[in-house]
Amino acid sequence: MDSTQEYHEELQKVQDKDFTHNWVSSSAFLFYLQVACIVAFVLGGCYMLSTKRYSKIEAPVQESSLYTPKYK
Repeated sequence: MDSTQEYHEELQKVQDKDFTHNWVSSSAFLFYLQVACIVAFVLGGCYMLSTKRYSKIEAPVQESSLYTPKYK
């Protein structure tokens, strides 16, 4: 009887430390992991936008469609 109780106590200690058996600590961990991933993606996107800005493309434009059109 005594060894069974010791076994259950040791099992409870292991389950308390286990990620899958303690839903309170696992849900908090997953929440903070999700927040960290979102922050990383947002900062990465902002960094990419700041370093690789939209460059002005020199495309051929008809002179008649300019802001001040030139007619022949």
